[in-house]
Amino acid sequence: MKYNELTITRNATKKRVGRGISAGQGKTAGRGTKGQKSRTGHHKLPASFMGGQRSIMQAVPKLKGFKSIHDKAQVVYLDNLNQFTGKVDNFTLAEAQLVKTPYAKTKIITRGELTAKINLETQFASQSAVESIKKAGGSFKVTKIPQRQATRETTPEAA
Repeated sequence: MKYNELTITRNATKKRVGRGISAGQGKTAGRGTKGQKSRTGHHKLPASFMGGQRSIMQAVPKLKGFKSIHDKAQVVYLDNLNQFTGKVDNFTLAEAQLVKTPYAKTKIITRGELTAKINLETQFASQSAVESIKKAGGSFKVTKIPQRQATRETTPEAA
């Protein structure tokens, strides 16, 4: 290696601001004049900060009540399944108007007694409900929530 081919890497020195007029970054040191961002220790302001006035979180009223994250499944009781035979899934339950939509979580809960032999395919079922289904000669299988199919038709582009 020749002396003129050497490459030297030096640490980039930090710009020393606020060291007088001749330094080029003296007096206000690139912070402009006055204001909150020109002061020391201002750091980054939170996203909710609105220039010293009341923040958006304080302005919006608190909502009363509590909403559980576990209440999002549609509930079907075991004794309502006696009207079915064979395979029972979200679509079957929606047709019988036991659930509002087949595209949401469905949970089977024990109430009453199951006498029909069904093959249940839903998202959730209580342990006692699964035992009752198996006792009646049926089966339970966990499935994913059905997805809606796209109904928009594509038109061929003009050539």
